[in-house]
Amino acid sequence: MYTANFMNQQCFGFRSPATGMAVATTLATILVFGLCISIGSARAATQPNILLIYVDDLGYGDLGSYGHPVLQTPNIDALAAEGLSLTSYYAPSALCSPSRAGLLTGRHPYRTGIKSWIPENSGVYLRDNEITLAEVLKAEGYATAHIGKWHLNSDLGSTSEPQPTDQGFDYFYGHNAFQIPNNHNPTNIFRNKTPLPMQEGYTADLYAAEAIRWLERRDDAEPFFLYLSMAEPHTSIANPPEYNRIYRQYTKGEIVPIPNGMPSPPKDELIPRGPGEYYANITYMDAQLGRVLDWLRDQDLEDDTVVVFSSDNGPVTSRWINWWEVNAHGSTGGFRGRKHFLYEGGIRVPTIIRYPGVIEPESVSDAPAVGMDLFVTLTAIGGGDVPADRAIDGVDLRPLWTNGQLPDRSLFWALDAVSDLEFALRNGPWKLLLDRQQTPRELYNLADDPLELFNLIDAEGGRVESLAREAADVIAEIANDPLRPRQGAVSTYQE
Repeated sequence: MYTANFMNQQCFGFRSPATGMAVATTLATILVFGLCISIGSARAATQPNILLIYVDDLGYGDLGSYGHPVLQTPNIDALAAEGLSLTSYYAPSALCSPSRAGLLTGRHPYRTGIKSWIPENSGVYLRDNEITLAEVLKAEGYATAHIGKWHLNSDLGSTSEPQPTDQGFDYFYGHNAFQIPNNHNPTNIFRNKTPLPMQEGYTADLYAAEAIRWLERRDDAEPFFLYLSMAEPHTSIANPPEYNRIYRQYTKGEIVPIPNGMPSPPKDELIPRGPGEYYANITYMDAQLGRVLDWLRDQDLEDDTVVVFSSDNGPVTSRWINWWEVNAHGSTGGFRGRKHFLYEGGIRVPTIIRYPGVIEPESVSDAPAVGMDLFVTLTAIGGGDVPADRAIDGVDLRPLWTNGQLPDRSLFWALDAVSDLEFALRNGPWKLLLDRQQTPRELYNLADDPLELFNLIDAEGGRVESLAREAADVIAEIANDPLRPRQGAVSTYQE
């Protein structure tokens, strides 16, 4: 017992309040130092740090490493060069709130009662009977922080709706649905449960700086889980002028950002100016993420840290639906659809995992994966246990970097949004889309037709019947989930 306490005091900064005595001999100091290194190395091997970067509305084709011909994203591209790029990875939803619910719980968003984005003061929130990734990792000794977008309740100031610090995060700094008035000088930032005055700067810089400050202040004896959820490139967009200048050839007219948080701006302010501002927003975000990644390297933490990069849903393309989307020009990489829709462009997103010493650099996998898988995978990496008292819809992705196979399974999505195609199920290469009455409407073979151009609903009657039956079973099973909120917690609003 004395040896264990002594090691805790010397390695991890704890001193006996009774004695406060230092080690008396050089030999003992050398012995302790050697053992501390051994303990630290063992901890790093079994419990690596975890940095989960989740960005807002970034499309499959919005990175240089995923084929964009113009966008400059050198820091994210370097992650891809140093790790594993997933080319058939799907967000849990085509909208932000349900996607984040699926990511943090490993459960289909409809199980959590979150069907669409969560409007302000709607009374929709992630219930406290859900177990988040932060709670699982915190139980394993991780220091936990969430910096950036939350959007899993309707009011960050509420005392009745769980806040990030009620759901496993030791620390929170960020916003809820979207930045007000835009990315510049936001007025709706909270620290833990306290609203802050206007924060001077751009959200990408604010969140990167806060992430580094938290990393510097944390107890470095503990592994960390940092959920860094960037505001970019969600509209409305504002950028430092020097970044707008990089893409000035793609912008027409004077740049006047459209403010969020109003019913509707005057129509003469909704002027399409081309993709330059959108490109600049992503490049600026990339530069700020680079600051965090550089800090890890400079502190010799890079090799002890798993970094995951992903997007919450597909992009807003130039096919605008809402006034606040003007001047968004996201790329789906050619896939059909966009945010709000269950076509590939709405749910297939870029995802990168860097795990030094474990994942081979420049690895690529086209195995179908989904956001709930990250909950299971990161839980396993952190040494935690997946909850056994509830349905979990993800699988462990670690076989992908050990030349293994993922289990055969179907992937399922449901979405209450602008389309009447509310359900989708993928089994192997086959993807079936169903309407709100669960009637099969469209069938695609993604192996032959990844762009979803050729509807085979009439040519594959037997397959349609089988997939529709499976989808109906999944819908019924989710509806009967004992943890699913039954009243007042399912949003029917549309973003």
